[in-house]
Amino acid sequence: MGLYLTPASLEAALDALASQRLTVLAGGTDHFPARVLHAPDEAILDITRLPGLRGIARQGNAWWLPCLTTWADIAEARLPPLFHGLQQAARQVGGAQVQNVATLAGNICNASPAADGVPALLALDAEVVLACATGERTLTLQDFLRGPRETARRPDELVLGLRIPAADARSCFLKLGARAYLVISIAMVSAAAAFAGDGRIVRARVAVGACSPVAARLPALEAALTGQFPDPALVRPEHLAPLAPIDDIRASAAYRRHAALELVRRAVAALAEAQAVAA
Repeated sequence: MGLYLTPASLEAALDALASQRLTVLAGGTDHFPARVLHAPDEAILDITRLPGLRGIARQGNAWWLPCLTTWADIAEARLPPLFHGLQQAARQVGGAQVQNVATLAGNICNASPAADGVPALLALDAEVVLACATGERTLTLQDFLRGPRETARRPDELVLGLRIPAADARSCFLKLGARAYLVISIAMVSAAAAFAGDGRIVRARVAVGACSPVAARLPALEAALTGQFPDPALVRPEHLAPLAPIDDIRASAAYRRHAALELVRRAVAALAEAQAVAA
């Protein structure tokens, strides 16, 4: 095994990243299973001791989710309806043991096409805040995720957390797998919408995961929903054009596309139901 660093401050962690190539470790729920058959000789930067990088807080016009925030933290927090979709996703990331240690930032850095958190975060317009020894920069989550297991994070950078614009909106998350829990998604959908006083949608965001190399937003559908009452009949097959599903051991491409269409329609129906209850 190579070098194993456990810095006690963010400054020390960023200095270490600036000086050598390191693999960042937080919850480890993606890291360790990937090394069962082959354990590379790598230097590890364990960031679990870094202070102030866990918890969810409102900061002005945005919500701040630091990098060590776990899925259990998200699932159990008292958050507005804007976050209901992300919380629904949090409750389906593995089992309770995984949720207690797996981090939100680790989920996006692993960059799996089937990462449960990504569609919900895309629907919330999440931004990724990265830091290095010389400063910080912010990317949209869509720009941060470049492909399967590939992100825009440089070797000298650490993901500090995610920033989500505050909004009076509602969201939902739906997932299809071979069983209800502890399963990799065949398809998943998250949708978020803000509503006018008469119940019409004034802003919609819909994202689909596990059906393309990176989870994808559906801009044509978002435009079609805007100004309308939420109705599953508004969702048409051509709205799924950004998707590029594949055949694999879990499902065929054709089945994935069909499942995604049904899940998107159910997500719109769920938003309609949530708005009706609120009204």
